[in-house]
Amino acid sequence: MLRALIPAFMLCTLLLGSTCAQAARELSWEALIPPGSAGQFGMPQPMHDLSQLADVLDENANADAGGSSVIEQQQPQAPTVPELDGQEVKLPGYIVPLTLSDDNRVTEFLLVPYFGACIHVPPPPSNQIVLVQSEQGVALDAAYIPFWVTGTLHVEQSDSELASAGYRLSASQIEIFEY
Repeated sequence: MLRALIPAFMLCTLLLGSTCAQAARELSWEALIPPGSAGQFGMPQPMHDLSQLADVLDENANADAGGSSVIEQQQPQAPTVPELDGQEVKLPGYIVPLTLSDDNRVTEFLLVPYFGACIHVPPPPSNQIVLVQSEQGVALDAAYIPFWVTGTLHVEQSDSELASAGYRLSASQIEIFEY
């Protein structure tokens, strides 16, 4: 029996490659918040009334002169879920570009749960931001639509000029999010 299983496993590995491996775990943003801490470190309400955006940006510009920033991240050290470290995951979200390649592809970005986070509204807690590094990247002109990002998730704090992220993801696949 064992002799029959070994060739079958080898054939599966040769013909199908990584498809024999366990599929990536599809995560929701809530899965990045430790149980019991959602009330304290959950996602803030995004600003959907963009008629107030100019006022917020003006206040933020005035804060550069010495005040506190309106768009400043409120929870840059929010707790993370250590059990997610090293897992292959698939997470939907929006891209906040950090690094562009020579051919205008976003190769490093923050993945966030809602459009405009970190740019137009206060950044969500760090456990709701994932720093993504990707060789393939995403075309800059497509960065406004939601994507599925698949790869290995690491529980790792990182800081950028826009916000602190509680997770880092090495992307193996990026695809347009479709309902």
